[in-house]
Order: sequence, then structure tokens, then C-alpha cells
Amino acid sequence: MLNQNQTPLLDALKANAARPHAPFYTPGHKQGKGISQPLVDLFGKAVFRADLTELADLDNLFAPQGVIQEAQQLAAETFGASQTWFLVNGSTCGIEAAILATCGTGDKIILPRNVHSSAIAGLILSGAIPIFLNPEYDPVLDIAHSITPNAVQFALQQHPDAKAVLTVYPTYYGVCGDLNAIANITHQYNIPLLVDEAHGAHFAFHPELPTPALAAGADLTVQSIHKVLGAMTQASMLHVQGNRIDCDRISKALQLLQSSSPSYLLLASLDAARQQMALYGKMLMSRTLQLADEARTKISQIPGLSILEIPSPAYKGGFVALDKTRLTITVSGLGLTGFEADEILDEKFAVTAEFASLQHLTLIISLGNTPADIEQLVQGFTTIAKEYRRTNLTLKSHLWQDFVSTLSPALHFSPREAFFAVSEILPLIQTSDRICAEIICPYPPGIPVLMPGEIITKLVLDYLQQIQAMGGFISGSADTSLKTLKVVK
Repeated sequence: MLNQNQTPLLDALKANAARPHAPFYTPGHKQGKGISQPLVDLFGKAVFRADLTELADLDNLFAPQGVIQEAQQLAAETFGASQTWFLVNGSTCGIEAAILATCGTGDKIILPRNVHSSAIAGLILSGAIPIFLNPEYDPVLDIAHSITPNAVQFALQQHPDAKAVLTVYPTYYGVCGDLNAIANITHQYNIPLLVDEAHGAHFAFHPELPTPALAAGADLTVQSIHKVLGAMTQASMLHVQGNRIDCDRISKALQLLQSSSPSYLLLASLDAARQQMALYGKMLMSRTLQLADEARTKISQIPGLSILEIPSPAYKGGFVALDKTRLTITVSGLGLTGFEADEILDEKFAVTAEFASLQHLTLIISLGNTPADIEQLVQGFTTIAKEYRRTNLTLKSHLWQDFVSTLSPALHFSPREAFFAVSEILPLIQTSDRICAEIICPYPPGIPVLMPGEIITKLVLDYLQQIQAMGGFISGSADTSLKTLKVVK
């Protein structure tokens, strides 16, 4: 057992920030002496004194032998891994590295259609070929959940040469599929299970939370420590266990994907967040769950509102557990869209949700929230239900089914081939039946509807325009107005 009270990286950074010396190295502001005064006014001076480069005492992220190595070993023990890597380019680079470490050009990887766009980037970088599985779907709430063990089993029977399986656990809504069963099936083919656990870094610290991915049998998991724990934005971790993953390939992939000038502020925040959870994690999560339960109970009693709960009986492996710190509130019973409720909450009550969709608002309750936050949230919804309720809302139902109907049956090119192909930009109405050359991700539902290599159909174009008309937005397109699309020439 390691001494989890220690913060080796944070301590080294603090010592070097306080050491009197003449700095003739990067960054150019020289510990804040040359920083803009408005930045000093906003952040204070201390943060800039600690904004240091890879000095001898601060170790090297790509070849750690000192305090970074010690901090990563402490994190591995805390999160239940055999080896941990600190990430300063977010979970995005971790997902990309996971794919690069397990798949090469032409290799198959099985993954859900509601995967994060970083996985699509991983396909482009690696040259891997995706075998997509549709997640289980709730037609009442119009929410996609997890892929099922049966779907994974069938895909592996059809594609026994696949090099890896990747899944999302939990989903953005806090829904967890049967990861243990998926791991068992995947391992029958002696290939690794990769998990995008960006929103589940807190699972290891309380028995009332879903089983952590590593404990459920994952070979590799990527966690956004900044999303639900106490690290700074962009600070994440990649964890590995067992012998199905080549750790050297992970290290080499991360050297390609991470900055060669990593922020020690981000790295130190990972060290501090690990210590905080190792020492006080259960207490902090107990308090967080208590706040979430209070919010869940009070909001569910407001007429016209309901909160996502585990269905009974649970879906067939696509929804077996729920992160109770994640609240998805259905607002359509008030005659409002999620976008409208989000705007009212933000502008009138200074309550800001994580994201809005057509029928829902999703909120993250974390260790940083307070009882006052919950009171403000409940009061906002109470007032909205009384003063902003409408009766004339007509919602487009079965949005996910519409989404699935737009998907191309197969890739015309691999994502990598299409991404690097000669392309041209055409008006949207002229792109039907052309091959897409960019990632198009509409919100809602926040899942790429087009990726490089797929055929653009009229259904796709109609669907994207429908999302825009409802108040959603499109990311990934070079043209943010979506009047044009980039296609293979």
C-alpha cells in the first residue's frame, strides 16, 4: 500500500514555484512577471508562479521517472489500475490513444453508434474500420442507452477478427449497461474491452454508485477527472489492467497526441484530486448523493416534471444501473422543450444545466455542489412549473428512431481514407449521395450522424435541418451554419 496522503507532483511544483532564481526558460511570462495585468487581476499571481515547464525536479510526462511517475502510481492504486497515465489533452486523447494502441489500418473495432466524436477521431488516426452497434432505445423518453451483451456477442460472431470492443459507460445521461457481461464476452475472443468512462471517475468511491469499469472487467478505461471530481478542466486519466493492452503502445500513442509542453497546473490538479478522493472520497460522494437524492425527490414532486430512473424490469443489458448524481429531468410535461426550460433557468434563476435536449434537461451534481445550489435549482423548477407552463407544445417523437433511419448501412471509404481524400465544399442541398469528408455531430442527441466515409442521404439532410429547426446545433462542420458540407471530390 502506498501512502495516499502524499502529493509528490503538487509538492514539487509548489517548491519550484517558491524557489528564488533567475528563469531563462519557457514560458515567456517568467512566473508571472511578464503576464498581462488583467490576467493577474482575474487569477492572482500564485497561479503564474506555478506555471512552469519541465524542470529537472518536475519530471517528464513522456518518460516519467520522478514525481510524475510517483503521482501516477498513487493514482493507479486509488482507481484500481495496474498502470495509469495522466492526460493533459482531456479524455479525447485517451480514447484516441486506446484505439491507436489496439488497432492498425484495416483492423476492425466494435463500438456503439452513440460514441463520442473522439472515437471517430481515433478511427481516422488509426485507419481502423468501425463495426457499429445501435444502443438500446427508450421510445417513451426518446433516449439511447448502452449497447447490450447480446449485440456484442452477435457482432463478435460476425467479426471474430475484430481487434477490440469499445463502449461508453456511463452514457451522458448516467446510464450504465451490463459491462461485466460485455467484458466476459469480449474476453472469450481474447481481445481487450476499452471503455469511455469519461463521466464515471467517481464510481470507485461509493458503493451506491455503479460498478467502476475496471472492477467490471474493462482492460482500459479513460476518465475525465475534471468532469465529476476535483481536477482542472482538461485533466484526465487513462487506466489499464491485465495483459491484453500493450502499455508501450499506449505510451507511444500519447506522445503523438499530447502536448510536448504539458501544463503542470493540470498535472498537479490530477495529483491533488487523487489525494482528495483517496482520503475523503466516500465522505464526499455520500454528501453528493445526499444532495442528488434531495433534488431528485423534490423535483419529481413538481407537477409536470419527471426524472429518469432505472426501468423495471431493466432493459436487456442496455440499462442495468444509473449514476444517481446525474439528473435527467423530462420537462415536456410543462409544455416546454428542454431548450426553452434551459434558457429560462439560466436567464431567470441563474441555474445552468449541463445540457438540454428536446424533452429533457440533464444536470451534473458533484462534490462541488452545495445545499444552496439544490435549493436554487428546486426553486427555479417550482417557479417555472407555476409561471411558464404551456399546453400547446407538440413534440417530434422518436427522435432516436429518426436518427437511426438516417444512418448509412456501410462505409464507402474508411474514415481515414475519406478524411485525407481530396474534398470540396458544396451547398447542403447538393450533397445528397456524396461521400462525407467531415464529422457532423448534432445536439441533440450529441452523436455523430455523419462521419468521413459515409454516404450523405436525403434523410440525413432532412434530419440535420430538423435538429436546427428545433433549436439544436451542429458541431464538427467547417460551416457552423450548415449551409454547406465538405464532401469527397
